[in-house]
Amino acid sequence: MTSAIAIVSTNPLSDYAPVRRLVLDAVSSPITRQMYGLALDEFFTWHQAAGSPGFSRATVQAHRASLESSGYSPSTINQRLSAIRKLASEAAANGLLDYAQAAAIKDVPNVKQHGVRTGNWLTKADAQKLLNAPDATTVRGMRDRAILGLLVGCGLRRSECANLKVGDIQQREGRWCIPDLIGKHGRIRTVPVPAGVKERVDQWMAAAGVESGFIFRAIDKHGHMAESLSDDAIMEVVVNYNADVRPHDLRRTCAKLCRKAGGEIEQIQFLLGHSSIQTTERYLGTQQDLESAPNDKLGLKFL
Repeated sequence: MTSAIAIVSTNPLSDYAPVRRLVLDAVSSPITRQMYGLALDEFFTWHQAAGSPGFSRATVQAHRASLESSGYSPSTINQRLSAIRKLASEAAANGLLDYAQAAAIKDVPNVKQHGVRTGNWLTKADAQKLLNAPDATTVRGMRDRAILGLLVGCGLRRSECANLKVGDIQQREGRWCIPDLIGKHGRIRTVPVPAGVKERVDQWMAAAGVESGFIFRAIDKHGHMAESLSDDAIMEVVVNYNADVRPHDLRRTCAKLCRKAGGEIEQIQFLLGHSSIQTTERYLGTQQDLESAPNDKLGLKFL
């Protein structure tokens, strides 16, 4: 059977387009789709320079070694490998690669990461400075204040923030929260919303006249409002007020400040919806406490 890589001879980026598209079409997250696209383009370019060997476990291992020698971090290399594994799966599913070969490729191990990745986060003072940065007298500023409030105060991912709709923030057990929020990989969690954050959202919606649909909207230079706001636009909002910070850093900041304020680790896991939450529940038998949520104790002023 002809292998997927064997199809490529002179121009990997164009000849591989059909298989590459199959991989990207199978990925729902826009961010992951973009990263996979870059990873595959890099792999195809390397593959051609290496003499276009067969698509095999040995070839993928050689590519991994090349990435390591180029100084890529383990997390970056492992992301590249995930894209290549997906390529093998789609190639096999579409008759371009033997399933045994695909299985061998998918079995190529990740690069081990030594130590603990801490990421980036803000101090309490810097978080407060960021929260106060948008101009509260303008409609755009009120929107940005609400977005930053949800990212810092609730630890939302940028896609979760962008996809919030009117009515998603509801009363539960005498407090505001986002019930049954569908997060990464379809995981469902309930996110407590501090009163000050809810007030920011209400101020934006009142000023912008948002009564239905998506809560957050793009605003052009003429003040015209779109029906929604993209994930990338959420990134731009954050970077506009602090060029060294990204939305996920604010998610980490929420977790760090919750912990420093005395929040229990398992409650913070509930708040952020980490994949290990089910394991934590089984081991500790913990139930989420909405009445005393950890992000109520951040010590930040949202109003």
